[in-house]
Amino acid sequence: MLNTVYQLKRPRQFEVVFKEMELDDRHILVRPTHLSICHADQRYYQGTRPDEVLRVKLPMALIHEAIGSVIYDPSGQFQIGDRVVMIPNLPLEEDSVIAENYLRSSRFRASGMDGFLQEYVQTTADRIILLSDQVNPMVAAFTELVSVSYHALQRWLRTAHTRRNETAVWGDGNLGYITALLIHYLCPQTKLYVVGVHEEKLSYFTFADEVLLTSQLKEDFTFDHALECVGGQAAQYAINQIIDYIRPEGTIGLLGVSEEPVPLDTRMILEKGLRIVGSSRSGRSDFEGLMELYQMHPHILSYLENIVGEEFVVRDIKDIRNAFEADIHKLMGKTVMIWDE
Repeated sequence: MLNTVYQLKRPRQFEVVFKEMELDDRHILVRPTHLSICHADQRYYQGTRPDEVLRVKLPMALIHEAIGSVIYDPSGQFQIGDRVVMIPNLPLEEDSVIAENYLRSSRFRASGMDGFLQEYVQTTADRIILLSDQVNPMVAAFTELVSVSYHALQRWLRTAHTRRNETAVWGDGNLGYITALLIHYLCPQTKLYVVGVHEEKLSYFTFADEVLLTSQLKEDFTFDHALECVGGQAAQYAINQIIDYIRPEGTIGLLGVSEEPVPLDTRMILEKGLRIVGSSRSGRSDFEGLMELYQMHPHILSYLENIVGEEFVVRDIKDIRNAFEADIHKLMGKTVMIWDE
């Protein structure tokens, strides 16, 4: 059968490609229904990745945050019409020490191979997870992003010492919001600070104990541990500010992605005996853990609805392009595309 794939040929230019897809007894077919645009997608769309990266990775279908409906399952593990979350990480091997999302052999959709922006997605049963009907599909669309925060927090919790009286999150965007929200439920006893640069964005963080502007931090402001969710060119300022204010032997979790190397104040890292934990992407166990967390604390889903941004019904390339262009100018929230069947 022919599958319609919507590839980014070059920055800001999509094209329709038809690819032959063979049905077999191992792969499941999922029809994407809700797709969320990520900053990584935007870096490709706007052409802000280095030229050598664009030359290697394009043309490519974007989107690695999506849910869909099962339309074919020879294994019988899913029912036709089941709503599922799709996992973009595709491990090719198992390792007893290194997680699937850190194995150099693993592949990742919308980064070197086609993402979910296609009519049908052919995948295996271990790369999809059944989605509860209680989850708003607009929120479910960006489950992958939430799983990235969940994964980072699991690594941070395994590393950070047990004195967790106060925790700070740097970053007032979507990633900062999600990470701070999960901390609120995973570490309910900690006093949670959120530090950012936009008062309007910080007003979304109603669950935090205190929100602060980076330009107005007092000299006696301090905390046990921190997570950086800034990335980009501002990451240097954010991380070094954390290093200045964090207490000795604290742990800093890094989640923000930067294209260029970030200089850090290593002298103070050594002097304070700090631990820095980097995290990237997520694996199946993180999706499963997140689903359990949703069941334990359903209010998380209500908070996540606050960052559902614009919704675009898409039927063709023009609609997809309009969604990406609108996403560039948003202040806050996740842009979700809804396939019109």
